Order: sequence, then C-alpha cells, then structure tokens
Amino acid sequence: MRERSTAVDLAVEAVFREEHGLLLASLVSRFGDLDLAEEVASEAIEAALVRWPLDGVPSRPGAWLLTTARRKAVDRLRRDRAYAARLAVLQADAERAGPVPSADAVGELPDERLQLFFTCAHPALPAEARGALILRCLAGLTTPEVARAHLVPPTTMAQRIVRAKRKIREARIPFRVPGPDELPGRLPGVLQVLYSIFTEGYAASSGTRLQRPGLAEEAIRLARVLRRLLPAEREVTGLLALMLLVHARRAARTGPDGGLVLLEDQDRTRWDRTMIEEGLALVPPALAGGPPGPYGVQAAIAALHDEAPDLAATDWPQIVALYDVLLALTPSPVVALNRAVAVAMRDGPEAGLTLLDELAGDERLRTHHPYPAARGELLHRLGRLPEAAAAYRRALELAGTEPERAYLRRRLHEVES
Repeated sequence: MRERSTAVDLAVEAVFREEHGLLLASLVSRFGDLDLAEEVASEAIEAALVRWPLDGVPSRPGAWLLTTARRKAVDRLRRDRAYAARLAVLQADAERAGPVPSADAVGELPDERLQLFFTCAHPALPAEARGALILRCLAGLTTPEVARAHLVPPTTMAQRIVRAKRKIREARIPFRVPGPDELPGRLPGVLQVLYSIFTEGYAASSGTRLQRPGLAEEAIRLARVLRRLLPAEREVTGLLALMLLVHARRAARTGPDGGLVLLEDQDRTRWDRTMIEEGLALVPPALAGGPPGPYGVQAAIAALHDEAPDLAATDWPQIVALYDVLLALTPSPVVALNRAVAVAMRDGPEAGLTLLDELAGDERLRTHHPYPAARGELLHRLGRLPEAAAAYRRALELAGTEPERAYLRRRLHEVES
C-alpha cells in the first residue's frame, strides 16, 4: 500500500510539474483572479492525493485536475460573496478595456499560458517582479528555484512574488491579451521569462535530474508561437535560435546513469543535427537589420559551439569577441563569468583565473555554484590543488542537482587524492 501511495505521489508531482502552467492559466482565464486560481489548483492537487490512491491515476490527469479545480472555484465563489463581487469588478474592467484582439488583428493567438505571460509582463509591475511571478505561478518553479534563477535569497524572492500579486489585485490589472500596439512594450519581459523557463528545463536548479526536458520543450514551443505572432521582432528569432542550438545537445549532456557530461567530453554525434540546422538558419535574420540584441548574440555563440567538430577546433577568439558585445549589451556577473571561461580557453587558465578573481567581490555570484566550480577547474589545470579543492567544496555546497554534486565530488576526490 505504501508503494502504491508513493507511486501516486510521484504521478501527482509529475503532472503538477508538467501541466501546472496550463492549469493555472486556464483557471485565471476562467475566473480572472490569480490568488483564487493558485488556491483551487492546490486544493485539486490535495484531492488527487486522496482520490488517486483509491481510484487509480486517471487517463487524463491534467483534465481531472482542471475539472476539480474549477468546481472548487465555483463552490468558493458561491460561499464568498465578497470574493465574487471583486471578481465581478475585474470582469467589468476587462470588458471596458475592449474585446480580445482577433486572430486577424494580431496573427495566430498564443495559448492561455502565453497570453498570461503577457499579462504578467504588464508595465505597472516592477521589472524584477514580472519574471519572478511568471516563473513561480506559470512555470511551476518553487520559490527557491526562482530565487536561484535570479541570484537572490529565497526570502527576498517570496516578498517580490507577494508584492507582484498584490499589485495586480490593487491596480486591477486585467487578465487579457494586449493589443498589437501594446505587444512590443511587453516583449522583453516575456522573452526573459521564456528564457528562464528554458534554462530551468535545460539545467535544473534542484532535484535528482540534471535536465527537465518538458520545460525546455514547452519554452521552445511557446517561442515558436511568439515568432509566428511577431515575425519581424529579431530578438524573438534570436531567442528561438538560441534555444534550439542549446537544446540540440541535450542527449549528450548526461551519461547512461544520468551523470553530468561536460561540453568537452560530449559525444557530438548524439547532438540533434536537424535542430542545429534549424537554429543555424535563424541566426542571420536575428542579427541582420540593426544593432544586435542579447539573444541574437547568444545564439551566435551557441552556433559557434555547435558548428565545431570538437572543443579544440572551436573558434574561441570569435566567442570571446561575441561575449564582449554581450557584456556591453547586458552587463551582468553571469555574462562576465562565461566570458572569463572563454578567455581561459583562448589564452590559458591563468588569464581566465585572473578575470574570475576580479569578480570575487560580486554579491550575486556568492550563491551561484558555476562560479566556484569554474575557479576549481582552472586552479586544477594550474596544479594549485589545495585551492582547487576549496573551490570545489564551495561549489558542492551550492550545487542544486544531484548530478552536479556527483560530478563535483569526483573532481574534489581527484584533487584531494
């Protein structure tokens, strides 16, 4: 009985992880209230944990959860007149704002998740809160996972999410698809969120698996829809190209046991050449017609990696030059970290380590495990083994997934023995 209960718990968790965004977006689209949608979604999950061990996991678990959550929402509105009155006000605001644009007006409309992405990217919300709210509510990430993606403490992130939801409620921001004139202004926030979802799918921030392919593939699917919606936006094309070129390596990033395989050790015959060709074809239009954007530049970097037959043949000088452009466009410690690693490949570990040491005082890198991991690798290559061991130990403390921790334990054992 205990084994069956554990299997059901895992099934519920899997459904929640994969379909949480669609579930929540459908509920918000129907009832117009994010808090209500979150609460009844949680209640539906609790009901599944009670019913599924007795009745079995349904053939369409996502549909079961959505139906259950809708019933619970209706029951709550019947009981709570104040709640129902507030939703009526929100509905009236949405009607005054005008009808949802037709497919003829804005092209093929995205599904409810992408519609809600644009809603939560409303300019009335602080920039740092938009991505956090969407990642937490629509991508199904936990608050610590969202905090890790933004390089802030979990408590800080929890406060941002609460404030963002309160702002939506108090400002009475309508849950609707923005019109064609509003879409470009909301676009950067949506692109950031899609990329964050993809990043969490390609390199999970916690758990037993290195990757969550369902999330990465969902981000790619939504990026395709967005490109059909806004074909002239070069950064949309750049983001789709970047996702395709990076996701093409997914099969080679883990070994048979699920362990981490670094780029230099990957079997490149396992890379998805069809996906790479599709991504490569998108890079030129992403860069043409004006100054490059961050996603177009990152796609160009990914293209150089994918075109190289092995690590030694990679065009590291060109990659460093592209990182220089990217750093000017989006000055961030993570970009600087990646540039330092590329410089180490071009000029040697000493040059890369010098750049990494210059970043040591940046608060945002103190909880970002790739930073001490990169230092450990360069110190290891330089033969400075005690320092490398210390760096690996720090990275091991910060790493979120078991495959990453297993890899770091192996590297630590090598330098200590």
